[in-house]
Amino acid sequence: MELEDQWWKGQLAADIYQALRYKELKLPSYKGQSPQLNLRRYFADLIAIVSNHFRLCPAARHLGVYLLDLFMDRYDVTVQQLHMVSLSCLLLASKFEEREDRVPKLETLNSLGCMTSMNLVLTKQGLLHMELLLLESFQWNLYLPTAAHFIEYYLSIAVHEEDLHDGWPMSCLEKTKLYMAKYADYFLEVSLQDHMLLCFAPSLVSAACVVTSRLVLHLSPSWPPRLQHLTGYTWENLLSCAEKLLIAHDGDVKEANKQKCQPPGQQQQQGHAVFHGSGPTVTVAQYLHRSSLQYPQQPPPQPGLAPNHRPASYLNHSAASLQAPSGNAQTLGASQDPKSNRAYQVSMHYTCAAQCFDR
Repeated sequence: MELEDQWWKGQLAADIYQALRYKELKLPSYKGQSPQLNLRRYFADLIAIVSNHFRLCPAARHLGVYLLDLFMDRYDVTVQQLHMVSLSCLLLASKFEEREDRVPKLETLNSLGCMTSMNLVLTKQGLLHMELLLLESFQWNLYLPTAAHFIEYYLSIAVHEEDLHDGWPMSCLEKTKLYMAKYADYFLEVSLQDHMLLCFAPSLVSAACVVTSRLVLHLSPSWPPRLQHLTGYTWENLLSCAEKLLIAHDGDVKEANKQKCQPPGQQQQQGHAVFHGSGPTVTVAQYLHRSSLQYPQQPPPQPGLAPNHRPASYLNHSAASLQAPSGNAQTLGASQDPKSNRAYQVSMHYTCAAQCFDR
């Protein structure tokens, strides 16, 4: 990445951050009232998979999903149209966030395996019409901050040499920073999968990704004063959002351990049916109060560190294996009914779930 793109390292970083915080105060309201809300997870996955295929930046991916959420919230869109809407949202987001040479081309999009499996062919005229419809719907304003726009700024001080790992000084600061970045990226992707997280400000979701990463990495203090000062969020502000992320992480750990014990063929078959939000078997308070001695299971997922052990279930999907919805909500797996969410009590004193790296 070019230095000019790394705004969080420049002299204007604080000013840019404040501008983003001011802009998020004016984000459009989200009501979660789309008739196709049960299909939202599938199309968010579609955007993520196509984005990963073209190696688009996280900001483009998150903006694409956010545009889709806003559009679905305002209009009753058919399943057939949602394919076009989803890809148009990603294209608009990539044109806004990426360099021109990195924006996916129409011919390349049509050649993807997922497009063939869905019998979907995009046309230049169709995309142009849909992009104009989207732009008019958003009043030509795509300057919409997402959690991905804040994460690098927070990560710049997320790990410090004075932090402790399991109560001991760190022997390798750079290795810890690497794991912090990987986990933050993982939780950032998890945040895309549940529309209920849209009730939180993007900057708060980003800060929650950092604090949950510190928790699973056994870094203390969990939320140091420097991060509280930088983000403007206290420990109490982050608890509700962090709970949801940690529940998803716990589910991923259990699913990864379960799939390790199954033949490869069964792993691939079940990969399409595994989604976050299926309901935790333990409370967050129980999860966070496990000590290292009480947690004999395998370490939590390590995003991007091992090709055969990825944390988020949908990241295991390839562009060729994504299956189009048949119209029955049950084929998409987890329910997105807001009533299925539960309230969890979290103690102020956090220990972490599992050791994730050696000092």
